[in-house]
Amino acid sequence: MASDLQQRDIESLDTAVDPNFDYMYKVLIVGNSGVGKTAFLVRYCDDTFSPSFVATVGIDFKVKSLFRQDKRIKLQIWDTAGQERYRTITTAYYRGAMGFILMFDLTNEESFLAVKGWSSTIKDMSWENSQMVLVGNKSDLTESRVISKEQGLDLAQSLGVDYYETSAKDDLNVKQTFETLVDLISEKMAESIEKNPNFVPRGSRPRQAETKEVAASGCGC
Repeated sequence: MASDLQQRDIESLDTAVDPNFDYMYKVLIVGNSGVGKTAFLVRYCDDTFSPSFVATVGIDFKVKSLFRQDKRIKLQIWDTAGQERYRTITTAYYRGAMGFILMFDLTNEESFLAVKGWSSTIKDMSWENSQMVLVGNKSDLTESRVISKEQGLDLAQSLGVDYYETSAKDDLNVKQTFETLVDLISEKMAESIEKNPNFVPRGSRPRQAETKEVAASGCGC
């Protein structure tokens, strides 16, 4: 379990309010250390790339807003450390997450074989209706590649998720991955609301202009 201080940090972010969006989604990028999670996140949020690798210590996050289906969606995207010694810390942040990008390195078989373990942890620790996309990263390193597209597709099919091959360096399928995940989350929300009109899952929040009542706690900064 997270320490008391870590838990208070999570709670404070979960209850923060920003009136300038329709929904807020909490998204985590998970996978082994060195697969390119931080570079992927920085490419999406800041449209920059650095070849230098600095391992994430614990967890970090960025915020990104986008429009999908006439709604302004605010993403709070958490970049998690892949090292085993940080697992207790990072899994505490799975609570309330609406979506996950599960990433492996196309040039690293160990990271590919670890995907099923990460997937099991996501299912055990997250909201039951959270959505996931599988990503094979570093597609630009063609000469070093050890995982074929067919292997990635087969794994995604076994997990029942969409699959993208991406490159933070070349900005390949980075935006598309996030947009697909956002659409999947929105579709699941719509299904849940149709079944129960009063349902708004944890991790999202309607715009204040539309309602004065806090229908759900969302993550924001």
